[in-house]
Amino acid sequence: MGIIIGIDVGISTTKIVGLRQGKVTSPIRITAADPVTSLYGAFGKYLHDNNIMLSEVEHVMLTGVGAAYVKNDVYGVATTKADEFVADALGARYESHINHAIVVSMGTGTSFVMCHGDEMTHIGGIGIGGGTLLGLSRIMLNTSDIKQVSALAMQGDVRRINLQIGDISAQPLPGLPMEATASIFARAKNDASKEDIAAGIIAMVLQTIGSASVLAAQGTDCRDMVLIGNLTLLPQCKEIFPALEKLYSVHFHIPKYSEFCTAIGAALAYKR
Repeated sequence: MGIIIGIDVGISTTKIVGLRQGKVTSPIRITAADPVTSLYGAFGKYLHDNNIMLSEVEHVMLTGVGAAYVKNDVYGVATTKADEFVADALGARYESHINHAIVVSMGTGTSFVMCHGDEMTHIGGIGIGGGTLLGLSRIMLNTSDIKQVSALAMQGDVRRINLQIGDISAQPLPGLPMEATASIFARAKNDASKEDIAAGIIAMVLQTIGSASVLAAQGTDCRDMVLIGNLTLLPQCKEIFPALEKLYSVHFHIPKYSEFCTAIGAALAYKR
């Protein structure tokens, strides 16, 4: 049996993994000006870097918004498109080893998929995600370099940007500790530092996604959320999501290959 290639094709960034005998091999990502260039560049680089012959590839599985631009088989290899929400769930389940969870795919926006064993249902989403972070950073910080924004945020203090419960109440409110956020950006001043602004932007995006995922679980018995996508690489995740866990009594999980879960899920979808 040959290798199955899973490819998550974005508008400018493509992620690719190989699945051989049920094991993920050497995931990579490529950025290019358009999805087709990104796809073929990623595919060629993946084969080259891993010394894989084209004849060894049994099947190519595509997913992601950019997959719609691909009309033919990739390099003549049999190619199929996988439902992106199913790919999200399959990849998250494979990497986290959790069968009952809400998969939170933090891309340009954010989608929520309820995964309960082999039952995978897209339950909604919000227009807050990496695109929001980059757009606000361009306007407020004059940069769209997410690494620069994250580095600035590490030096900032979000308490100078956000209003906390302790700022408006002399004692904790029911279920809300004094350090919980009461209002995002409510304390921001017109002379706020770039570091504080960056901290505020990242906290706003991650807190909103976390709170929305908890709301998506209301009315269910699901208390586990598996986070996937590029935003999981932000170091601020290690601070913000544990705080949300305490606030909402849930569990947020970031698997090893969190940024590649959709590509992994696309490869896994071949067997389905």
